[in-house]
Amino acid sequence: QVQLVESGGGSVQAGGSLRLSCAASGRTFSSYTMGWFRQAPGKEREFVGAISYSWKGRSTYYSDSVKGRFTISRDNAKNTVYLQMNSLKPEDTAVYYCAIRPGGPDPIRVVTDPQGYDYWGQGTQVTVSS
Repeated sequence: QVQLVESGGGSVQAGGSLRLSCAASGRTFSSYTMGWFRQAPGKEREFVGAISYSWKGRSTYYSDSVKGRFTISRDNAKNTVYLQMNSLKPEDTAVYYCAIRPGGPDPIRVVTDPQGYDYWGQGTQVTVSS
């Protein structure tokens, strides 16, 4: 089993920044993808970004809506993945989730599909006011 715990959410004004953390514990995988998703009220869960590790090395992916504003990184010593969010907009308001998909490398259509992830955190609320 894998446990994921997100933290770092909160309220911020448009243009501000937040850094979300996703701390992992339990099983480890030699190859995996850690994805970030978000879900706003009344909307489907949406891919935000992901970081993958496999025999191909490290890869990062971002949705078009956050590319250039959000950055994913990892701290191996802390088993933690971060989502640095800059230049936040009101439309970024949502509950943010991290999730793990073991194995890989996977094609982009798999990386961006929440159905393919096995383990999920509890979510953390991000609210951006105008």
